[in-house]
Amino acid sequence: MTSKIPFYISVVALVVAGIMLSVFRHQTYGVPWTPGETRQVWDIEARLEFSGQGEPIKASLAAPHTQPGYTLISESASSQGYGVAYLETETGRRAEWSIREANGPQTIYYRTQFLVDPNADVEVIPPQGERNQPTFSGPVEAAAIALIDRSEKRSADDITFTRELIKTLNDGDSQNAALILNELPKVEAVDKILAYAGVPSKIAGVIELEDGRRRQSIQPMNQVWDGKAWQLFNPESGAQGVGPNILIWDESNVSLLDLIGGSNSQVLFSMIAQEVSAKTATNNKVDADGLLNMSIHSLPLEEQAMFKTIMLIPIGALIVVFLRVIIGLKTSGTFMPVLIAVAFVQTQLVTGIIGFLLIVGTGLIIRSYLSRLNLLLVARISAVIITVIMIISVFTVVAYRIGLTEGLSITFFPMIILSWTIERMSILWEEEGPKEVLMQGGGSLLTAVLVYLAMTNSYVQHLTFNFIGLQLIVLGGILLLGTYTGYRLTELRRFKPLAED
Repeated sequence: MTSKIPFYISVVALVVAGIMLSVFRHQTYGVPWTPGETRQVWDIEARLEFSGQGEPIKASLAAPHTQPGYTLISESASSQGYGVAYLETETGRRAEWSIREANGPQTIYYRTQFLVDPNADVEVIPPQGERNQPTFSGPVEAAAIALIDRSEKRSADDITFTRELIKTLNDGDSQNAALILNELPKVEAVDKILAYAGVPSKIAGVIELEDGRRRQSIQPMNQVWDGKAWQLFNPESGAQGVGPNILIWDESNVSLLDLIGGSNSQVLFSMIAQEVSAKTATNNKVDADGLLNMSIHSLPLEEQAMFKTIMLIPIGALIVVFLRVIIGLKTSGTFMPVLIAVAFVQTQLVTGIIGFLLIVGTGLIIRSYLSRLNLLLVARISAVIITVIMIISVFTVVAYRIGLTEGLSITFFPMIILSWTIERMSILWEEEGPKEVLMQGGGSLLTAVLVYLAMTNSYVQHLTFNFIGLQLIVLGGILLLGTYTGYRLTELRRFKPLAED
């Protein structure tokens, strides 16, 4: 006897692979589990204002990049007469504009779009080399050393050291803190003391995202390296970590804007939030991260529309297998109900049922006449096919003439399948009688309705179209159902008298 262990291992492998593919697509590509979900996109515009002095101008602005929680999906610049380039420098990404000559007030716009993305693919850049130890004046240096000694005693690593240092600087009763803050801004004081203590750190410029906010200035904060990632600290409040709606714009630790040939420069930010569909967000993320998109969504729209229906057929097959193997429902043909259900999707349910009954009923009447002619099978089937085409044509014309536009969609019925169905039902009528025809015909129609309800369910359509791994899970389920050899539910009535005895 052949062991079924390899079979069950294969089924489990199919199910596990399907689940893993679905989870991977959800986490990597951001495809939601449920339909109708939207994603938030922030449009952020940096406005550069300065005055030209009739000289060549070169303006270099720190440009943001993908970071935890946000994926950069697009960037563009609007600068009349300026040349623009996006550069990768030692201090990070920068957008650079240049012009041979400019006079008077100048305005340049730099616009970015960030997708709110908890699974953003972030490249962490560790500290490069060692920073030079800063110098302080005598009293300030003594105060800095005192703060370092105090913070070291109350900390265990660089992160907790920074936390204690900021807490001490915000202590209004500390004379050392007051002395240092009289000489330096708080964010610069924290950065210099950390560098003096040998802690890898830098100053980052952040903006607070607020829908409809205009003319916002960048806020400097401190970043400290914890060995794996940069941790953000707000020197004013002592808060650690990137809070909600906080976007890090400038991590160059050099300057937000470098301007040559101009004066009176400033950079102001405006922003607005918008909701986009999950499909749009996924496509944007694929383009931004350079991911290999092997999904159906990479096909042209015409092919996508075709596959949207095709990917529903395995769900119909699963329902048919369950109804026939477990329930014991009889159908005319194995998967004819699935094809009829696909036609129902196009014609709508009520129109489809009426059309199905009219075509099959009329076809059976004509087929009964053909049986008296003793034709060969091939000729008889061909005659039934032509008859079905004529019936569909007549019904379509009549429906159009009386104003029933829904009847025009009856042409979506599979003509060949209907012809074979009529042929099978006719033979069944002759061999088993009308009762068996009604049972199989009714079972086929009931199965088609159930498959139609599953195919038109928005959750089923969303999952089958967006998660190809679901097909492997369905395949595993069908294979398991194929091993069932017990009694069907409809057969249990045969044993009801035994149970009563």
